[in-house]
Amino acid sequence: MSATPATHAPVLLQEALAALALDPAGTYVDATFGRGGHSRAILARLGPRGRLIALDRDPEAVAAARAIRDPRFSVEQTPFSSLERVLERHGVAQVQGVLADFGVSTPQLEDPARGFSFRADGPLDMRMDPGGGPTAAEWLSSATEQQLREAIGRYGEERFAKQVAKAIAAARAREPILQTGQLAAVVAAAVRTREAGQDPATRTFQALRILVNRELEEIALMLPQAVAQLAPGARIAAISFHSLEDRLVKRFFAAASGRGDSGGLPRDLPIRARDLPQPPLRIVGRMQRPGAAELAANPRARSARLRVAERTGAPLNPEFPIRIEPDAWRS
Repeated sequence: MSATPATHAPVLLQEALAALALDPAGTYVDATFGRGGHSRAILARLGPRGRLIALDRDPEAVAAARAIRDPRFSVEQTPFSSLERVLERHGVAQVQGVLADFGVSTPQLEDPARGFSFRADGPLDMRMDPGGGPTAAEWLSSATEQQLREAIGRYGEERFAKQVAKAIAAARAREPILQTGQLAAVVAAAVRTREAGQDPATRTFQALRILVNRELEEIALMLPQAVAQLAPGARIAAISFHSLEDRLVKRFFAAASGRGDSGGLPRDLPIRARDLPQPPLRIVGRMQRPGAAELAANPRARSARLRVAERTGAPLNPEFPIRIEPDAWRS
C-alpha cells in the first residue's frame, strides 16, 4: 500500500529493508510492486550480481515497473499466488528474500475510475486487474441478500452487515448499483453509527474489494510457495493493512515455526522438544508498526503491520506441506 514516489515513501520502508537483511548479491522478490517504492530501495542496495523479480496484477503498476531500466530487475503481470511458477520461468531455484506489501495502493485509491474508493464517484469496479473477473457491480447485481450479508460481515467485519445487505437488495431492485457514490449512499443510510473518523461505507467497500480480488485466498496460496522458495537463512517480510490479512500471516508464521496449534502434538507426549523435527520457519522479532514520524507524513500507514520470518535449514516434507486456509483469520 505504497504511495507514489512524488508524495511520500512506501510504508515501513526502512523496517522492511532491515527485516530482509539484504545480501548485495542475492535474489529477491517484491511480490506486490505497486508503484515501486520498495523495489527501488532494494535495487539501490543490491550489487551488480543482485537480482530483483517483481510481481503485480495491476497493468498500470506493471507499466510503471517497466520504466525501470535495470538489467538486475524484471517484472511480471500476475497475482502473487503465481510466485512459484514465476521463479521457475526465470530459472530461480531459491531466493534470499520475499517482500509482500498487501492491500490496495494509493494510486488505485486515488483514481476514481478504478472504483476502490467512496471519496470520489466512479464506476464500481474494484478489480486489481481490470482485465479479468467480475466487477464489484456485477457481483452485487447477482448475489443473494444472504450472500451479501455473509460477505460484508465476513470480509468487512461489519456489525451492521444484515442492515447493509437488506438496504443494497432494496436499492438494486429500484435501479442497478453501478457507481461508488450510489453504493456509499445506500450504506450510509443503513449504518447510522460508526467509529469516530470512519466513513460508514469503509467496511462494505473493504469487503467487496477483498471478495472481488480473492485477496485472502491469494495470501493463503502465496505464503507456502514463498517458504518453499526461500534459501536457508532467507527471510519473508509481510506488510498487512487490515486485521484479516494480519491474522492470516500471523497464523501461518506460527504454524510454520512450530508455535501454532495446527497438527500439534499432545502436551503429555513423552518426547523432548529437541527430538522433534525442526520447523521450516523461525519468527524474527515482534510485529512492527509505523512510527510517529511516518504516520505524520502518511496517515494511511496507521493500520500497517510488518511481520518477519526466516527460513531454517530444515527440509520441507513434500507429503506434509504447510498450508493455511483463508478462513484462518477467524481464529
